Amino acid sequence: MNDNKMTLVELRATWGLGTVFSLRMLGMFMVLPVLTTYGMALQGASESLIGLAIGIYGLTQAVFQIPFGLLSDRIGRKPLIVGGLLIFVLGSVIAACTTSIWGVILGRALQGSGAIAAAVMALLSDLTREQNRTKAMAFIGISFGITFAIAMVLGPVITHALGLHALFWMIAVLAASGILITLLVVPSASNHVLNRESGMVKGSIKRVLANSRLVKLNFGIMCLHILLMSSFVALPGEFENAGFPASQHWKIYLVTMLIAFCGVIPFIIYAEVKRQMKRVFVCCVALLLIAEIILGGAGHHFWTLVIGVQLFFIGFNLMEAILPSLVSKESPPGYKGTAMGLYSTSQFMGVAIGGSLGGWVFGHFHAQTVFLVGAVIAVVWLLVSFTMQEPPYVSSLRIMLQDNDADKKRLEQRLKAHPGVASVLIVPEEKSVYVKIDSKVTNREALEALVNTHA
Repeated sequence: MNDNKMTLVELRATWGLGTVFSLRMLGMFMVLPVLTTYGMALQGASESLIGLAIGIYGLTQAVFQIPFGLLSDRIGRKPLIVGGLLIFVLGSVIAACTTSIWGVILGRALQGSGAIAAAVMALLSDLTREQNRTKAMAFIGISFGITFAIAMVLGPVITHALGLHALFWMIAVLAASGILITLLVVPSASNHVLNRESGMVKGSIKRVLANSRLVKLNFGIMCLHILLMSSFVALPGEFENAGFPASQHWKIYLVTMLIAFCGVIPFIIYAEVKRQMKRVFVCCVALLLIAEIILGGAGHHFWTLVIGVQLFFIGFNLMEAILPSLVSKESPPGYKGTAMGLYSTSQFMGVAIGGSLGGWVFGHFHAQTVFLVGAVIAVVWLLVSFTMQEPPYVSSLRIMLQDNDADKKRLEQRLKAHPGVASVLIVPEEKSVYVKIDSKVTNREALEALVNTHA
């Protein structure tokens, strides 16, 4: 039970589902740096409709994210993942075959409708043991960042070489590959594990929404993706106006993303090890504000635009790493899965708002106004971030309860009295104990011994 080495099944599940998740996310990000420029050639295209095509993916994702997660408990994880990917393939094919911006909008809406993220995380929970689940989840999180970087580079390269329609065909092929991986590589779960740390819990949404700290974090991820999507509605055109052709944009994204990945590592370590999460968070929002101001004032100056993009990617990548960690720290024991579900919904709402808002502003005004609106949003976010409190530096654990007839009250008292334990939730019907601990003071092994040897 205490063997921390991942089994072959756990490795297959982690790598397989991580790959499926990455292939799925490419569909969101690969079109981001190219749709504004190449999409204008579509019949009926306008800046506002291009923004809608970018943002509608996030809207349908936000709508179906939680329902699909709960539905996977009833019909099974794999059927829902395969079904979601099939919907995604259908949307990609529609976008690839159309010559109209409205066809692309419909295709993007269908792409977002195949919301499989919650089912992927639930299946990963089914297939991994408690002591290895954190590592598996971390792998999925890292794959998100890597996928974003790859998509920002590949999107312009593929579209320039083969065209926008070919990009959507490639996205469809990648999603179809995800179906094959799900069926042939990812192991099947013999039973569904009800794990509140990775899955949604019915009836718990109100409690999570009542937590003001989590609400501020959800507001933060929404603002982050509003800034991302709205900025990239205007940014490709600005680079072209500065004399840098769309076919070469991938070079900017490659260099700035590599620098950003390396540059954020010291700040992540400082925030976690020195326990300065709030300070780093506030500085990160301020950096995004500065980036928006620089982009708004850059005009047609190429290197000023590059500096703005570089600062933006540093702030974006750092925030993408910090926010999930903060949600994990702030969520009550046994409600991390629900908190992360609402967090993801807020993220995709940001995608929807950012794309649509950026397109509307760009269509009615000009690119500088898009960045100005982004700066205003960043100011509001900065003011909200000042009201945040330093988070509790705790980790979430789920420990199996072997004795279902245990004295719940007595066990809870003993756990709370144990050094390093911040809070406890015991759910006998799920045979589970959820605890929040300071990992510098105690660990899983000590608590498992306490739970399984109590009198």
